[in-house]
Amino acid sequence: MGFMDELKQRNFSIYGQWIGILAILLCIALGIANIFHFDIIIVWSVICLVTGLFLIFLEIPLLLRVCPTSKAFDGFVRQFSSNYMRAAVYVVLSIVQWTSLVRYATSLIAVAVVLLLAGACYGLAGLKNQEFMNSKTLGGGGIAQMIV
Repeated sequence: MGFMDELKQRNFSIYGQWIGILAILLCIALGIANIFHFDIIIVWSVICLVTGLFLIFLEIPLLLRVCPTSKAFDGFVRQFSSNYMRAAVYVVLSIVQWTSLVRYATSLIAVAVVLLLAGACYGLAGLKNQEFMNSKTLGGGGIAQMIV
């Protein structure tokens, strides 16, 4: 099953996962870009970078098998294996980035919006009682099971 076949299934958890991949890219890029403000925004930039690194392991299940991580971290990440739990994580992470507006508006708003969109997709998947699915393109299902 390819990328387009997954999107045609109309499962909002797949949409949430791909928006989550976009959020990873934005978190890392904009987290680095905003570190150079030399202001209190550095706090949100560091949080954004840590969020990006956490989301890599959350959204790409293959990495939990390939990268040497602790069992505690693996167990923590695996707690978020339902649509509602992922929606909650994304909404909380989005709220954290929205609070960066307390100081002034930066490009971290884009991260907050994309995180909120991913959370909305996972929330819709939960409300529509859709089964949680990982994209096979990103190592869910078949690929992750093959690696010993």
